[in-house]
Amino acid sequence: MHGLGNDFVVIDARALAFPPMTPAVARALADRRTGIGCDQLVLLEPSAAPEAGHAFRMRIFNSDGSEVEACGNAARAVALLHGEAAVIETGGGPITLEPLDGGARVDMGTPRFDWDAIPLDVPMDTAAMPVGWDSLESPMAVNVGNPHVIFFVDDADAVPLESIGPVIEHDPLFPQRINVNVASLAGPDHLRLRVWERGAGLTRACGTGACASAVAAIRRGLVASPVRVSLPGGDLVIAWEPGGTIQMSGPAKASFRGSFDWDDFA
Repeated sequence: MHGLGNDFVVIDARALAFPPMTPAVARALADRRTGIGCDQLVLLEPSAAPEAGHAFRMRIFNSDGSEVEACGNAARAVALLHGEAAVIETGGGPITLEPLDGGARVDMGTPRFDWDAIPLDVPMDTAAMPVGWDSLESPMAVNVGNPHVIFFVDDADAVPLESIGPVIEHDPLFPQRINVNVASLAGPDHLRLRVWERGAGLTRACGTGACASAVAAIRRGLVASPVRVSLPGGDLVIAWEPGGTIQMSGPAKASFRGSFDWDDFA
């Protein structure tokens, strides 16, 4: 499945017994030359808290095998697959899915701004961090289920994100690494965005990156909600009011269904 070209292998283990997922198996399945190939592997499992009304659990593994807390594009794909509104568990907390025609709306929860919620290695103001890398300076940090740092620039396309992205991702300031966003203002309710995704690299789209960047831009007074966020793969619409939850709407599609022999990748 994919959301704006950010693609996933989705394994539905809600009703079938699967061996435990490991970083090595996730890497092997995600390999585009010798595996199935994807940006992220998504594993659906039975809920650990069905008494709380959670329909099931979604786990996300980046192509490098690392497990992450949240993925907005994957959430829309899973909503389409599930076919009805539901509250599901993620590593970043419960989220609400609602399938729409050709896509989904996802309530991504409340953004967090405290330095230790990102987390950062040292205390600092996350609204205008007193740090910089080359020409990228004074970013904002937001946790939207996973951690993001957002730089507002004149032209997002002009930033050499493929070289500076991994440097920032692995900076000791971010003990759990970081997703790197460069955003430019395209209108009073419109952002252009490129994302270096933690553990996956440059992606055509990043749903949590769109959420984090829209929240940061609203918080800085650059745009008004709802915000259209244009990524290389297409557009998402993000709505947020201070104190509230983030609403993300956008497309998702199924590419194909198939099967594989687990032993080939274990």
